[in-house]
Amino acid sequence: MSEIIATDLSKQYGQGDAAAIALDQVSLRITTGEFLAVMGQSGSGKSTLLSILGALNTPTSGTLTVDDLNIYELNQDQRADFRREYLGFVFQSFHLLPYLNVLENVMIPLAVIAEPRKNKEKRALAVLAEMGLDKKARRLPSEISGGEQERVAIARAVVNDPPILLADEPTGNLDSKTAAEVMDLLARLNAKGRTVVMVTHSEEYARYAGRILRLADGRLLGKPD
Repeated sequence: MSEIIATDLSKQYGQGDAAAIALDQVSLRITTGEFLAVMGQSGSGKSTLLSILGALNTPTSGTLTVDDLNIYELNQDQRADFRREYLGFVFQSFHLLPYLNVLENVMIPLAVIAEPRKNKEKRALAVLAEMGLDKKARRLPSEISGGEQERVAIARAVVNDPPILLADEPTGNLDSKTAAEVMDLLARLNAKGRTVVMVTHSEEYARYAGRILRLADGRLLGKPD
């Protein structure tokens, strides 16, 4: 199912007069297979929310459950297992290793899986073919375009077939034509049943989502769109 339920999530950095509230009692429910866009100005708390949803940033208070798992009651090893099984991450910066070719970059999440390398290569090539990049599998990241690098990053995020994809400003470093291609790709992945949660500042790209949440000063604004 992979339904995500956040209840009264808050995140505070620092103490006393120096305290900064990044997230303030945010509650939301993300249904299985939903495409959700989270919007807000810089400093609104949207990236903090995404990092908490991704089991990367322990909230000061509140709870996060996925498939009835209380994520922040898990220990570090269990949380790492959760991320590996449930989540794929896509960031504004591609985070590709420059000395590995496209195929090897996509295979990175498969390193912990005990199966022959040949099988891993087959899985990675299949995902690259879905992205239209199988012919460039042996190229280095520096030998492909920015849009292609973002598609490689998405391929790496989904090679383990996680049910949830978290994307933080995935079009931030791309021109409008390439950004639209990346958004079309995310929409196709969502249409196949994968839950997509995307942080964006772009009204244009937020329209790809089925629902939009807006944050300001760490709080949800009004009713969701």
